[in-house]
Amino acid sequence: MPNVKVFNMAGQEVGTMVLADSVFGAEINAAVLHAAVRAYLLNQRQGTQSTLTRTEVSGGGRKPWRQKGTGRARQGSTRSPQWTHGGIALGPKPRSYRTDMNKKTKRVALFSALSAKVAEGKLIIVDDIACTEYKTKTMVNMLKALNVDNRALIVLDAVNPFTVKSCANIERVETTLATTINVYEIMKADKMVITAAAVKKLEEVYA
Repeated sequence: MPNVKVFNMAGQEVGTMVLADSVFGAEINAAVLHAAVRAYLLNQRQGTQSTLTRTEVSGGGRKPWRQKGTGRARQGSTRSPQWTHGGIALGPKPRSYRTDMNKKTKRVALFSALSAKVAEGKLIIVDDIACTEYKTKTMVNMLKALNVDNRALIVLDAVNPFTVKSCANIERVETTLATTINVYEIMKADKMVITAAAVKKLEEVYA
């Protein structure tokens, strides 16, 4: 079982925490991780891009010149794709990029992502993140004390508007809940800062 240090908001070590093997010590499956990230990104696409075909652009009702005898190539419409202001050939049309993963595969991907962060030493557990006012400086100081100087993901056990709003103005810092965390967010972050209560909630749900 992985044994990880627990810090307070000042960056001081206040104890250790034994993590569940099934969630934080699982075998890392790169193929499933790739599939989960790909599925997430595909599901974010709106699929509303659209171009006009030759039947949808205005004009072009008259044949531009007679079929034979002009010395020029035959043309049937000024709205063919090769003409300026003509329609688009084989252009994109609205479609759904939606793709699904089964529940078991999603879990394997989540466990792989969490286990990868633990194995790389990029999972930082904080005993509690207590914000009682909207103060960006409080969160900046906490991240500095924890040596988090790059893209970070802060995972909370419950919604705390003070914490969420205090992090909103910090570049490359995102907040999420243990109940809504996804593989893409974990993999995108260089370091993951999670509260002890959020760890227990993850273990409660998945272990």
